[in-house]
Amino acid sequence: MKTPSSLQKDDFEALSEFRYQLRRFIRFSEDAAQSEGLTPLQYLLMLHIKGFPGRDWASISELAERLQSQHHGVVALVTRCEKAGLVTRTQDDKDKRLVQVRLTAIGEQYLHRLAELHRNELHSLSSVFQVSHISAFNDRD
Repeated sequence: MKTPSSLQKDDFEALSEFRYQLRRFIRFSEDAAQSEGLTPLQYLLMLHIKGFPGRDWASISELAERLQSQHHGVVALVTRCEKAGLVTRTQDDKDKRLVQVRLTAIGEQYLHRLAELHRNELHSLSSVFQVSHISAFNDRD
C-alpha cells in the first residue's frame, strides 16, 4: 500500500491530538453519567430526545440513527429507561406504527445536570473541537 505524499508529520500529530481529546471527552462523559447512576447510553438517549430538531420527542428509528445502533437495541434501551422513570413512550395519534419517546420530569433533571457538565467540558476543549454547532458552546463566556 502506497503512502500518500500529501500527508505530513503534523497531519498525523493533529489527527492523533484530535482523537486523544475526543476520547478524553467520551471518557469524561461516561464517568459523568455513571456518577449520576446512569449508563452512558441512557444519557445519550436522553440527550438525543431533548436535542432532536424541531420537537420534544423522537421516534425509535430516529434514536437508532442518532445512536448508530440497531432498532431492537434501542427498543431495549428505551424499555430500560422507561422502567427507570427517565422516559415515556406513546403511540402517535395519526400513525399507530410510530412510537414517540419523551423525557419525564426526572429524565429532564438528570439530563440538565449532565448537559451542564458536558457544556463546561466542551468549553475547556474549545481549542480542539472546532465543529459546526459545537462552536456555539465554545463561544460562550
